[in-house]
Amino acid sequence: MPSLTERRKLEHIMISLQHPVQHDKTNGFERVKLIKGCALASGNTDTTTKLFGKKLAAPLIIEAMTGGAAGTERINRNLAAAAERMGIGMGVGSQRAALENPAIAHTFHVRDVAPSMLLFGNIGMAQAVSLPMEKIEQAVAMIGADALAIHINPVHESVQPEGDRGAPELMSSLLHKIREIKKSLGIRIVAKEVGFGIPAGLAVELEKAGADAIDVAGAGGTSWVKIEHYRGSKKAKHFFSEGIPTAESLAQCVAAVKVPLIASGGIRTGEEMAKAMAMGASLTGAAMPFLRPALESAEAVESVIAKMTKELREAMTSAGAGKLADLKGRYRLVG
Repeated sequence: MPSLTERRKLEHIMISLQHPVQHDKTNGFERVKLIKGCALASGNTDTTTKLFGKKLAAPLIIEAMTGGAAGTERINRNLAAAAERMGIGMGVGSQRAALENPAIAHTFHVRDVAPSMLLFGNIGMAQAVSLPMEKIEQAVAMIGADALAIHINPVHESVQPEGDRGAPELMSSLLHKIREIKKSLGIRIVAKEVGFGIPAGLAVELEKAGADAIDVAGAGGTSWVKIEHYRGSKKAKHFFSEGIPTAESLAQCVAAVKVPLIASGGIRTGEEMAKAMAMGASLTGAAMPFLRPALESAEAVESVIAKMTKELREAMTSAGAGKLADLKGRYRLVG
């Protein structure tokens, strides 16, 4: 009999595939315009970058989606195989279920198909605070992760029927726990939201606590409160319009911190990737564009990655940017 956590994981996937779960807000990049530059010859663009010592062929991470329930291993393995071949990174979904039940840890195992890929593990803020240090280390070791993403999701938790409450106390405890993790384990930490955006003040606190990177995960993409609405949450609808659009959250964080920033939340095109990089992001991330292809094959996922990378190159060419660093600052806001 699947556990409550396992059933929830499957419900999240099915709802994302069957219902309109796009956030009510846009990601904000429609107000960001790239400044045109001297045209480059086609193909003279270098999209490579690095994070945590790993080289990426493009500044893209497949964001955390799933794992922890029967059948989800197919999704993760197709995503990972595609990411490995295309030279980008990936994060797995919350590993809570596997820490509770080691028998399903295999649904997160992808290193055999992606030995060199930049890979993020994943636990929630409530689990990060409550789990003993050995369990946190286990989450990283379980999949051979290069870093551990801790997802910060107070709004999602507040509407999820099984959610953890007490977000203000949790946040204070989380900052303390990040310091402990860094001191005790030396694990790289990526602090990430789940679709409501990281404000500047929180970004500063996370950087001080020792976060090695921040994924702003702003409003504009998949809405977890809408997913919980379709799971029967009666108060979720009151939060449909909550959140900081991704572009706005990114702008706040760029001005406030020095750690690498990942721009995710509604990123759907290579042009949006270019805009995020122009604004100061180190990487970009996306999830929903890869979900349905991952049910099909790794090759289908590769096609989406290739399309986004091609669009990124086209945007760089238009902006006269030969490499990603040349994009920085080459934008203006309109409207």
